[in-house]
Amino acid sequence: MNLPNVLTIFRIAASPALMILLLVEGASARLAALILFVLAGLSDLLDGIIARSTDQVTGFGRFMDPIADKLLISMALISLVALRVVPAWMVLVIIGREFLIMGLRTLVAYRGEVMESSGMAKAKTFLQALAVSVILLALVLDDLSVKDMIFSPYLSLQTVGQWLLLLAMAMTVLSGLDYIYKSRWLILNLFRDNF
Repeated sequence: MNLPNVLTIFRIAASPALMILLLVEGASARLAALILFVLAGLSDLLDGIIARSTDQVTGFGRFMDPIADKLLISMALISLVALRVVPAWMVLVIIGREFLIMGLRTLVAYRGEVMESSGMAKAKTFLQALAVSVILLALVLDDLSVKDMIFSPYLSLQTVGQWLLLLAMAMTVLSGLDYIYKSRWLILNLFRDNF
Protein backbone atom coordinates (compact mmCIF):
# COMPACT_ATOMS: atom_id res chain seq x y z
CA MET A 1 0.00 0.00 0.00
CA ASN A 2 1.53 3.28 -1.11
CA LEU A 3 0.39 6.93 -1.08
CA PRO A 4 -1.13 6.93 -4.60
CA ASN A 5 -3.23 3.87 -3.69
CA VAL A 6 -4.32 5.52 -0.41
CA LEU A 7 -5.47 8.55 -2.41
CA THR A 8 -7.43 6.25 -4.75
CA ILE A 9 -9.11 4.58 -1.75
CA PHE A 10 -9.90 8.05 -0.36
CA ARG A 11 -11.79 8.87 -3.59
CA ILE A 12 -13.76 5.63 -3.36
CA ALA A 13 -14.69 6.35 0.28
CA ALA A 14 -15.50 9.99 -0.54
CA SER A 15 -18.08 9.01 -3.19
CA PRO A 16 -20.95 7.85 -0.91
CA ALA A 17 -20.12 10.62 1.59
CA LEU A 18 -20.45 13.15 -1.23
CA MET A 19 -23.86 11.76 -2.18
CA ILE A 20 -25.09 11.96 1.42
CA LEU A 21 -23.87 15.55 1.82
CA LEU A 22 -25.50 16.60 -1.45
CA LEU A 23 -28.86 15.13 -0.55
CA VAL A 24 -28.93 16.81 2.88
CA GLU A 25 -30.69 20.18 2.83
CA GLY A 26 -28.71 23.20 3.88
CA ALA A 27 -25.82 25.38 2.83
CA SER A 28 -23.25 23.84 5.18
CA ALA A 29 -23.83 20.29 3.87
CA ARG A 30 -23.66 21.46 0.25
CA LEU A 31 -20.51 23.51 0.95
CA ALA A 32 -18.96 20.41 2.58
CA ALA A 33 -19.93 18.41 -0.53
CA LEU A 34 -18.24 20.96 -2.80
CA ILE A 35 -15.07 20.94 -0.69
CA LEU A 36 -15.03 17.13 -0.58
CA PHE A 37 -15.52 16.93 -4.36
CA VAL A 38 -12.67 19.39 -5.02
CA LEU A 39 -10.36 17.54 -2.59
CA ALA A 40 -11.22 14.22 -4.23
CA GLY A 41 -10.51 15.73 -7.65
CA LEU A 42 -7.15 17.03 -6.46
CA SER A 43 -6.34 13.59 -5.02
CA ASP A 44 -6.90 12.14 -8.50
CA LEU A 45 -4.40 14.58 -9.95
CA LEU A 46 -1.89 13.97 -7.15
CA ASP A 47 -2.01 10.18 -7.15
CA GLY A 48 -1.05 10.00 -10.82
CA ILE A 49 1.79 12.52 -10.44
CA ILE A 50 3.15 10.79 -7.32
CA ALA A 51 2.83 7.28 -8.80
CA ARG A 52 4.72 8.19 -11.98
CA SER A 53 7.38 10.44 -10.44
CA THR A 54 8.27 8.00 -7.64
CA ASP A 55 7.82 4.83 -9.73
CA GLN A 56 4.97 3.62 -7.49
CA VAL A 57 2.65 2.52 -10.30
CA THR A 58 0.88 -0.69 -9.21
CA GLY A 59 -1.62 -3.08 -10.74
CA PHE A 60 -4.11 -2.04 -8.08
CA GLY A 61 -3.68 1.63 -8.95
CA ARG A 62 -3.88 1.06 -12.69
CA PHE A 63 -7.13 -0.85 -12.27
CA MET A 64 -8.79 1.03 -9.37
CA ASP A 65 -7.88 4.63 -10.27
CA PRO A 66 -10.33 4.89 -13.22
CA ILE A 67 -13.00 3.07 -11.19
CA ALA A 68 -12.59 5.59 -8.34
CA ASP A 69 -12.95 8.47 -10.82
CA LYS A 70 -16.08 6.99 -12.39
CA LEU A 71 -17.62 6.25 -8.99
CA LEU A 72 -17.03 9.80 -7.74
CA ILE A 73 -18.46 11.44 -10.87
CA SER A 74 -21.39 8.99 -11.05
CA MET A 75 -22.40 9.56 -7.42
CA ALA A 76 -22.22 13.33 -7.89
CA LEU A 77 -24.27 13.25 -11.11
CA ILE A 78 -26.90 10.87 -9.71
CA SER A 79 -27.30 13.20 -6.71
CA LEU A 80 -27.70 16.21 -9.02
CA VAL A 81 -30.41 14.34 -10.95
CA ALA A 82 -32.16 13.56 -7.64
CA LEU A 83 -32.00 17.28 -6.83
CA ARG A 84 -33.45 18.06 -10.30
CA VAL A 85 -30.49 20.24 -11.12
CA VAL A 86 -29.27 18.36 -14.21
CA PRO A 87 -31.20 16.39 -16.86
CA ALA A 88 -31.34 12.64 -16.29
CA TRP A 89 -30.73 11.86 -20.00
CA MET A 90 -27.32 13.56 -19.92
CA VAL A 91 -26.32 11.61 -16.83
CA LEU A 92 -27.52 8.34 -18.39
CA VAL A 93 -25.34 8.94 -21.46
CA ILE A 94 -22.29 9.75 -19.32
CA ILE A 95 -22.71 6.87 -16.87
CA GLY A 96 -23.67 4.42 -19.64
CA ARG A 97 -20.45 5.20 -21.52
CA GLU A 98 -18.37 4.97 -18.34
CA PHE A 99 -19.67 1.52 -17.45
CA LEU A 100 -19.40 0.24 -21.04
CA ILE A 101 -15.73 1.22 -21.25
CA MET A 102 -15.06 0.00 -17.70
CA GLY A 103 -16.58 -3.38 -18.60
CA LEU A 104 -14.48 -3.63 -21.76
CA ARG A 105 -11.34 -2.65 -19.84
CA THR A 106 -12.09 -5.31 -17.22
CA LEU A 107 -12.58 -8.02 -19.85
CA VAL A 108 -9.41 -7.00 -21.66
CA ALA A 109 -7.48 -6.88 -18.34
CA TYR A 110 -8.74 -10.41 -17.57
CA ARG A 111 -6.80 -11.53 -20.66
CA GLY A 112 -3.67 -9.80 -19.32
CA GLU A 113 -3.81 -6.87 -21.75
CA VAL A 114 -4.37 -3.16 -21.13
CA MET A 115 -6.61 -0.57 -22.77
CA GLU A 116 -4.56 2.59 -22.30
CA SER A 117 -6.17 5.90 -21.35
CA SER A 118 -6.06 8.56 -24.03
CA GLY A 119 -5.58 12.31 -23.82
CA MET A 120 -9.22 12.65 -24.85
CA ALA A 121 -10.30 10.52 -21.87
CA LYS A 122 -8.29 12.73 -19.51
CA ALA A 123 -9.90 15.85 -21.03
CA LYS A 124 -13.31 14.19 -20.57
CA THR A 125 -12.64 13.54 -16.88
CA PHE A 126 -11.47 17.14 -16.39
CA LEU A 127 -14.59 18.54 -18.11
CA GLN A 128 -16.88 16.31 -16.06
CA ALA A 129 -15.21 17.41 -12.82
CA LEU A 130 -15.29 21.08 -13.85
CA ALA A 131 -19.00 20.90 -14.76
CA VAL A 132 -19.90 19.21 -11.47
CA SER A 133 -17.80 21.73 -9.49
CA VAL A 134 -19.49 24.71 -11.16
CA ILE A 135 -22.97 23.24 -10.60
CA LEU A 136 -22.13 22.48 -6.95
CA LEU A 137 -20.87 26.05 -6.47
CA ALA A 138 -24.14 27.36 -7.96
CA LEU A 139 -26.08 25.16 -5.49
CA VAL A 140 -24.06 26.49 -2.56
CA LEU A 141 -24.66 30.09 -3.66
CA ASP A 142 -28.36 29.34 -4.01
CA ASP A 143 -28.47 27.83 -0.51
CA LEU A 144 -26.73 30.95 0.81
CA SER A 145 -29.34 33.07 -1.04
CA VAL A 146 -26.65 34.71 -3.14
CA LYS A 147 -28.15 35.96 -6.39
CA ASP A 148 -26.73 33.73 -9.17
CA MET A 149 -25.86 36.34 -11.77
CA ILE A 150 -22.12 35.80 -11.67
CA PHE A 151 -21.50 36.51 -15.35
CA SER A 152 -24.45 38.73 -16.26
CA PRO A 153 -28.19 39.00 -15.59
CA TYR A 154 -28.69 36.63 -18.54
CA LEU A 155 -25.97 34.05 -17.88
CA SER A 156 -25.98 32.42 -14.46
CA LEU A 157 -23.37 30.12 -12.95
CA GLN A 158 -25.97 27.33 -13.08
CA THR A 159 -26.34 27.86 -16.85
CA VAL A 160 -22.57 27.78 -17.32
CA GLY A 161 -22.51 24.49 -15.39
CA GLN A 162 -25.23 23.04 -17.62
CA TRP A 163 -23.33 24.02 -20.79
CA LEU A 164 -20.12 22.56 -19.37
CA LEU A 165 -21.98 19.32 -18.58
CA LEU A 166 -23.30 19.19 -22.15
CA LEU A 167 -19.74 19.67 -23.43
CA ALA A 168 -18.50 16.99 -21.00
CA MET A 169 -21.20 14.61 -22.26
CA ALA A 170 -20.13 15.17 -25.87
CA MET A 171 -16.47 14.59 -24.93
CA THR A 172 -17.51 11.48 -22.98
CA VAL A 173 -19.18 9.98 -26.05
CA LEU A 174 -16.27 10.93 -28.35
CA SER A 175 -13.64 9.52 -25.98
CA GLY A 176 -15.68 6.30 -25.67
CA LEU A 177 -15.73 5.92 -29.45
CA ASP A 178 -11.99 6.70 -29.48
CA TYR A 179 -11.35 3.95 -26.88
CA ILE A 180 -13.32 1.43 -28.91
CA TYR A 181 -11.63 2.38 -32.17
CA LYS A 182 -8.09 2.30 -30.75
CA SER A 183 -8.71 -0.99 -28.94
CA ARG A 184 -10.80 -2.60 -31.68
CA TRP A 185 -8.38 -5.51 -32.21
CA LEU A 186 -8.26 -6.29 -28.49
CA ILE A 187 -12.07 -6.17 -28.33
CA LEU A 188 -12.53 -8.26 -31.51
CA ASN A 189 -10.04 -10.87 -30.25
CA LEU A 190 -11.87 -10.95 -26.93
CA PHE A 191 -15.22 -11.74 -28.57
CA ARG A 192 -13.69 -14.06 -31.19
CA ASP A 193 -12.06 -16.20 -28.50
CA ASN A 194 -15.20 -16.38 -26.33
CA PHE A 195 -17.95 -16.95 -28.91
